[in-house]
Amino acid sequence: MPATEPRAPPPAPVLPRLAASRLALFYAAYFVVTGIVLPFWPTWLESRGLGAQQIGVLLALGSWGKLIGNPLFTRVADRIGDIKRPLVLITAAALVSYVLFALAHGFWSLFIVTLLAAICLSSIMPLGDGLAMGMVARYGLHYGRVRLWGSLSFIAAGAGAGWLLTGRSADLVLPLVIASISVTLVCCMALPDAGAPAQRTGAGGLALLANRHFILFVAASGLIQSSHSVLYGFGTLHWLAAGHDKDTIGLLWAAGVVAEVVLFAVGRGAVVRIGPIRLLLLAGLAGILRWTVAAFTTDLAALALIQLLHGLTFGAAHLAAMYYLMRVVPPGLAATAQGVYGAIA
Repeated sequence: MPATEPRAPPPAPVLPRLAASRLALFYAAYFVVTGIVLPFWPTWLESRGLGAQQIGVLLALGSWGKLIGNPLFTRVADRIGDIKRPLVLITAAALVSYVLFALAHGFWSLFIVTLLAAICLSSIMPLGDGLAMGMVARYGLHYGRVRLWGSLSFIAAGAGAGWLLTGRSADLVLPLVIASISVTLVCCMALPDAGAPAQRTGAGGLALLANRHFILFVAASGLIQSSHSVLYGFGTLHWLAAGHDKDTIGLLWAAGVVAEVVLFAVGRGAVVRIGPIRLLLLAGLAGILRWTVAAFTTDLAALALIQLLHGLTFGAAHLAAMYYLMRVVPPGLAATAQGVYGAIA
């Protein structure tokens, strides 16, 4: 018989590739918003005449918004068996809330609008992750390679907004945020549907909260994530006091995000080989090493090395949580589980 040429592998199904690309666009758009809000929103509040204490109070509302909005809206999504529609509506509400900032004057009006904005904006990510993990379960998508586009856009947004705002009024921050949320809303509307069995009773959510293994995992993940708070709040100040210049500090932060991106790109293999629980344990051990070294030295070489551990302390912990929730939580409670994780972690 004549030799036959080897057949080329069949192309990947169009639908999974389309779902992956649209999810990547969603993450990229959302993290443009956070890449602008986190570093530059305090300057906009300052331009409205607020003092440091008042700004601190308003920024603290972000955490309260997560505690209120994340469990509430994700539970609604599971009750109706639809994540995309609540995601679109809550993103639209976030857009409206930031438009209202243009009309808010004085501390208490800003307080009310800030709380509304915090509830809405913080609820986008757990709903988006819930939808994404539904696509991962359905099509076998690589979550990390989709999610890494958010990390990359965060870097680009921070650098780009910083360049644009240099020498310009802080009033420009609000239009930038409104524009980026508008793009996020368009990306949300373009996302594929990920319907799940509706949970018509409250018993499912209560059963989830009564699951000791679930609560223990989420609490452990939350503790690992919260271990970054001192670094986020005081790392730059600590390194400046040690004599490092701002350009060097910027490179240290960039090294951490690059390590995070690399972990997201290759981390699914680790999840498959060792499982989410062992991956979370590895993240915790990396955290012990990272923060111990950070407490005793500000040597540049040591800081560069421990910043690379961000790929484990943040990236591996987050990846472990996403795959753990996908494996142990019933589809009808996927969004609720993301809401609980988001509120705690």
